[in-house]
Amino acid sequence: MEGIKHRTVEVNGIKMHIAEKGEGPVVLFLHGFPELWHSWHHQIVALGSLGYHAVAPDLRGYGDTEAPASTSSYTCFHIVGDLVALIDSLGAQQVFLVAHDWGAIIGWYLCMFRPDKVKAYVCLSVPFLHRNPNVRTVDGMRAMYGDDYYICRFQKPGEMEAQMAEVGTEYVLKNILTTCKPGPPILPHGEYGTGFNPDMTDTLPSWLTQDDLAYYVSKFEKTGFTGPLNYYRNLNLNWELTASWTGVQIKVPVKFITGELDSVYTSLNMKEYIHGGSFKQDVPNLEEVIVQKGVAHFNNQEVAQEINRHIYDFIKKF
Repeated sequence: MEGIKHRTVEVNGIKMHIAEKGEGPVVLFLHGFPELWHSWHHQIVALGSLGYHAVAPDLRGYGDTEAPASTSSYTCFHIVGDLVALIDSLGAQQVFLVAHDWGAIIGWYLCMFRPDKVKAYVCLSVPFLHRNPNVRTVDGMRAMYGDDYYICRFQKPGEMEAQMAEVGTEYVLKNILTTCKPGPPILPHGEYGTGFNPDMTDTLPSWLTQDDLAYYVSKFEKTGFTGPLNYYRNLNLNWELTASWTGVQIKVPVKFITGELDSVYTSLNMKEYIHGGSFKQDVPNLEEVIVQKGVAHFNNQEVAQEINRHIYDFIKKF
């Protein structure tokens, strides 16, 4: 695909698949759930042609990267450890970071643990998750939205995998990738059912081709969803492990971009946090917040050219 090369690197005790293009300063792209390096193919091609070395891994547990069996092998420390090793293997002192969804959460942890590795951060969809020292992450979500909030439903090993298997891999991926429904995703009780997108149609949106979907399906058919779901199963453990960073400020320069229909932006009191001053307090070098009209969660694919422009305009200043 348009000059994108693939290879496997050894990082932190696992084999990691990366896609890359171009030469120059490294731009590291981190995908979310349920995605792969492929989510960034528009950005890899664009930035790889603008004098940057664009690199997008399949994160631990995804695609062609190894998936350790143990649930507890998916904490923020494991995944940031993978990325620090990847950055070192690329011979880079620092990288420009671009991340979305779970990739964005990991991106914040990378900025928290190793700010020396990140020159600037373009963050999509998920702002910094301020740690509440009194409430475990998942417990707080359960109190707000109940047991059928998707993150609560993802907690029990094996349960969601079985419910996803009932509807099939293609259905699950299409259902999640095509949703434009704002607000917290609440799943039908006791089953995957209509999942994230009760209004799903047979037609794919213009930004998602049949080939894109087929690529995702081929990889998730092979790996299953356990590795990706294990990220959610470590939210409470991450809360425990990061007690020492309570109240920390992220000093990396940041540009934040979300869609106005994004289910993250439209739940968990995110709008108040983002626009009410607390986000800027936690991230003093937050330079810009952009809310894209009519755009939902997967903005890096939905409005790819616009996102490419935003990334380039921000990182070329450094």
